[in-house]
Amino acid sequence: MTKTFPGVVANREVGLSLRAGEIHALLGENGAGKSTLVKMIYGVLKADSGEMRWMGAPADIRDPARARALGIAMVFQHFSLFDSLSVLENIALGMPADTDRDRLKTRIHELSDRYGLPLDADRHVYTLSVGERQRVEIIRCLLQEPKLLVMDEPTSVLTPQEVAGLFETLKQLAEEGLAVLYISHKLDEIKALCKRATILRGGSVVGSVSVARESAASLAAKMIGEELKEARLRGDGKKRGPVRLEVARLDMPAADEFSIALRDIRLSVRGGEILGIAGVAGNGQDELLAALCGEARAARNNRIRIDGHPCARAGPNRRRALGLASIPGERLGHGAVPEMSLLENGLLTSYRRLGFVKRGFIRRRECRAFVARILKRFRVKAAGDGAVAASLSGGNLQKFIVGREICQSPALLVVSQPTWGVDAGAAQTIRLALRKMADKGAAIVVISQDLDELMSLSDNIAAICAGALSQPVPTDSVTVERIGLLMAGARDAN
Repeated sequence: MTKTFPGVVANREVGLSLRAGEIHALLGENGAGKSTLVKMIYGVLKADSGEMRWMGAPADIRDPARARALGIAMVFQHFSLFDSLSVLENIALGMPADTDRDRLKTRIHELSDRYGLPLDADRHVYTLSVGERQRVEIIRCLLQEPKLLVMDEPTSVLTPQEVAGLFETLKQLAEEGLAVLYISHKLDEIKALCKRATILRGGSVVGSVSVARESAASLAAKMIGEELKEARLRGDGKKRGPVRLEVARLDMPAADEFSIALRDIRLSVRGGEILGIAGVAGNGQDELLAALCGEARAARNNRIRIDGHPCARAGPNRRRALGLASIPGERLGHGAVPEMSLLENGLLTSYRRLGFVKRGFIRRRECRAFVARILKRFRVKAAGDGAVAASLSGGNLQKFIVGREICQSPALLVVSQPTWGVDAGAAQTIRLALRKMADKGAAIVVISQDLDELMSLSDNIAAICAGALSQPVPTDSVTVERIGLLMAGARDAN
């Protein structure tokens, strides 16, 4: 299969075979061509040349409806959900028009219970966390009873417990004859789940391997063309500066019946420190991020201080002027405007701090240089700064958003899911950039469901459960098991 876009060969004569009962990994760096290939399989894109065969016969998969009719289902990395509709209504859109809604609702709840993916079919999508939206996508696919299930980064926003449950489900489905094409940058997942792997680099297949015969390091080396070098991520504790972020007795009411109220949040982060916050999806991470960034405002201004300045009632612009930068968990629509170019998206959060607007006019040359620096430093694969955000792969867009904030050299950075959907090399680049920022005196708060990431990166770690935050503790003094207990609501971390 070959597919080209203006200035880019996304796939060059890619060959792939999938067998019934097999969980097959598709690996590659961000921009290697994985998403393009699976979109052709699912009928979202049309190949320029090449052939697909389904059950031994040539198949013209001209659109997703044809793919579904054949028995092909796909969980997309970027959610294809309508925020204003309920879970039930979103799922019903992919079903025949005469589908009985009551029976569908019952079936949704049955699958939710069976596979450990709890969902309320009547909730509106706009009230769901990122992790809950991922559950909707997975349940929607399983309802189709497919013969081939394509999963593009399905565990990026799931907890370890949810991942374990999903793996059991996939293994059971494979035993029943389902073929699974599994895309993930989490190589330990690939080792635990998959038998074979096809590896793409630069749009071409560079190998098809038996996963059991490879290590995570060797798979990463094949993906990026070189071995990853170990690097120090944890601070040495000798470069602590003054308190840059202080939160004291912060209470925030729930915005609606589906949100989580924040209860007596207390934390402080010094310059040179990375504070990790762990938690199961839907326990107040989004609400805490909004409170810290100014998207939600507290009643009392002194509940949050940035470099000593009370700002709990201030909006995002005021907090950015005090030195804050933020990276939300949702890329498209929150971290970046899909229809805007990278140049425009780069301008959105930087124009005040970096002075890109003067007397009402945009200093386009300086802004272009800023975006070019982001693209180069974080190895973002895009067709220049004029490419719209929606045209980038998920991992490349993540690298761009992270780079946009880091390259502004903020005094305080609050980031949610920093390496969501990025490859091993890019994840290391992002984590090293965060550590370098901290070493230069910035205070960083990392909210993540990736416990391995938090344990390797954070100097101190806390857990949020039901809107309450545990007391932060030094990361080197706790285990993953203890953090798991904190995530479940235990208050003692000793």
